[in-house]
Amino acid sequence: MTDLPLTGVRVVDVTDGLGESCGRFLADLGAEVVRVERPGGSASRRSQPVESGISIPFALNNANKRVVVLDLDSGPDRTRFLDQVAAADILVESTPNGLPTGTGLGAADLLAMAPGLVAVSISGFGQTGPYRDWAATESVIYAMSGVLSRSGEPGREPLLPPAGLVEQSVGVHAAWSALLAYYDRLRTGSGQLVDISAFESVVHGFDPGFGVQGSAAAGRRDDFPRGRPDAANFYPVLRCADGQVRICLLAKRQWRAMFAWLGEPEEFADPAYDTIPARFAAADRLHPLIEELFAGRTRDELVAEGAARGIPIGGVLRPSEVLTNDHFAASGTLVDVEIAPGVEARIPSGYVKFDRQRAGFRHGAQSLDEAADFWSGTNDLHESIPDAGVAGPHPFTGLRVLDLGVVVFGAELGRQFADHGADVIKVENRDFPDGLRQSKRGASLAASVAWGHRNRRSLGVNLRTDEGREVFRQLAAEADVVLANFKPGTLDSMGIGYDELRKINPRIIVSDGSAFGSTGPWNNRLGYGPLVRAACGVSALWRYSDADTGLSDGSTVYPDHIGGQVAAVAVLAALIARLSHGRGAEIEVAQADAALVALGGQLVRESLAPGSVSAVGNTDPFAAPAGVYPCAGDDEWCVVAVRDDQDWRNLTHLIGRDDLAGDPRFDGVAKRIENRDEADKVLTEWLSERTPTEAMTALQEAGVPAGAMVRLPELLTDPHLSAREAYTQLEHPLLPAPLPTAVRVARFTSIADAPLRPAPLPGADTHEIAVELLGLDEAGYSRLVADGVLQPLEESAR
Repeated sequence: MTDLPLTGVRVVDVTDGLGESCGRFLADLGAEVVRVERPGGSASRRSQPVESGISIPFALNNANKRVVVLDLDSGPDRTRFLDQVAAADILVESTPNGLPTGTGLGAADLLAMAPGLVAVSISGFGQTGPYRDWAATESVIYAMSGVLSRSGEPGREPLLPPAGLVEQSVGVHAAWSALLAYYDRLRTGSGQLVDISAFESVVHGFDPGFGVQGSAAAGRRDDFPRGRPDAANFYPVLRCADGQVRICLLAKRQWRAMFAWLGEPEEFADPAYDTIPARFAAADRLHPLIEELFAGRTRDELVAEGAARGIPIGGVLRPSEVLTNDHFAASGTLVDVEIAPGVEARIPSGYVKFDRQRAGFRHGAQSLDEAADFWSGTNDLHESIPDAGVAGPHPFTGLRVLDLGVVVFGAELGRQFADHGADVIKVENRDFPDGLRQSKRGASLAASVAWGHRNRRSLGVNLRTDEGREVFRQLAAEADVVLANFKPGTLDSMGIGYDELRKINPRIIVSDGSAFGSTGPWNNRLGYGPLVRAACGVSALWRYSDADTGLSDGSTVYPDHIGGQVAAVAVLAALIARLSHGRGAEIEVAQADAALVALGGQLVRESLAPGSVSAVGNTDPFAAPAGVYPCAGDDEWCVVAVRDDQDWRNLTHLIGRDDLAGDPRFDGVAKRIENRDEADKVLTEWLSERTPTEAMTALQEAGVPAGAMVRLPELLTDPHLSAREAYTQLEHPLLPAPLPTAVRVARFTSIADAPLRPAPLPGADTHEIAVELLGLDEAGYSRLVADGVLQPLEESAR
């Protein structure tokens, strides 16, 4: 594509390891990303897994970038670097405490030199707080963020999720934060420093314990008992003729269709089984019946029959099956490319489509031999934007967003714009309520609604009527963005798709999300996050081993949150482009694409070395000792990751076993992996006498990555999160007590934290919007209410 939304935006990328995917996402969107490496190359060029002589993570995270080699200890090279940073729009760096000490190359120093620069600093735990100098790995972040405590099977050790999901979360949130600060610069003329903590990116952005939740929360115990949650039966995985399928019986109508397919067994005729908790409690009787029904049918047959009956069913695919899947090839999600000179593989191309063309892979990561130079000349593309927003405390002040989004994806997407000043109008029909509004557990308002719908207004309108659709078109004529996540083609069938809306508003940006996208044989499949995970290979890897039939991802709603965040980045990129050319855009994000990009390293490895990828449980194939270890106490665990020889020496010294530092059994990574059981035994004996927090603290202070397994309530008192004010209190008049909530993922020097206006009830702002935006008088408003076109707040809810 030659018309990508960030064309002309200049990015200097000085990342090495965690956070490299931020620059890749920006490059996919068209930014001119120049990666700066020292002579000899970045350490991440040697990151495992390595196949065919290349680091797969490096190859994926640095595609579409140019490379410049500079010795920043050299005066001339440092001058070249500073000159080019001064001509850049965004700097992204990941050195824990800034670029080389004493050289004036830290992010804050560069911002002082170039006041218009957006300087994004990515680190494991952020630039402030008691953990700021600690080492972060994916497994450590999983443990400390609360993800690990919810992963695994009851009665077994907690289970690390597949590799890649943390890097994705960090990269996507860093890309959003970079563009948000850049958009603010276009409005104010001033750059700023952005502090990204990988820890907080996962705590607040991956599958937050105190944020919008999926249906799995319906059965979650609020007392958080020891052990893993018994969540497998929420989205049960059942055997069939050629493998396994997963079903999602969430809505009453879906259960009723399943009940009919089963032949209406008397023992499940009670209306009580219309609810998720009742079916969950009866899983030991219900699921064997369904499995017996499925036994003689293949995955594809069951998926097709489920679609015909309105029952969401998805096959559980292994990575090898994902790579050969017809849908992912037809949709353009997976492509065959040369990821390094002479090395071809099948890879995930990219997250998003703009105007029906994918913004993804264009060229492989450059080798040091291909290193070029920076861009030439000045960049005044976005120096003076006449309509870059109106004055106000937040970047999106003056923007209007019509939000048709539903459940977790929709709430996460719309909230990004509502939190930063946009007038986000949630368009809803009380006869077909958002699934989040149906997830309340005895309270007058679901906590997920309070978290996800804050700072919005609500317009009740029946879009199933001609007049209702005309109301929507009137609003769209003056709006900036439309957000939706229905089955592909739904907006078009209603006459409010992009092609229709751009006729009345050429500046409109329409973002349409779905499970599997609009192109390919699965384009009309019913999709929820659990089915997407299963179809993309995530679920097959999220278990203790390939021999385990059970899956351990039942308590998460991944990739809903990250999919919504990907869409938010794409919309923001389109808003930036619109400032230059004045045109809107059609954006498409498939949740499946988000999951596949995160799993890219595993898929590429399987592509290059068939049969090499399998579920590894808590065993790190590339390091030892590394994994999840028991500590003193009941169900207390600590993750430890010995990455290299220095970590091993630090560990042996800490535990008083210096004799092991030179032991030939443990001499080098390969030997430690070969003698993993013995290395694990040494570590386990030491950990068994310490609490997770004691062990984590001692190991981190010795330079060894480690993280205590944290349960969700413990996040609220974590000293690092407390020091960084990661949580505040969200109040709502319909809730019995305030909710802990996040107001930010990144920390900005100039962008204010989000306000916390309560989420509206359905139709609470219908009258205000009808008068203010539609120009209706009272007679016209009353007529549309009487005709069922407009829906004000019901009297009983006031």
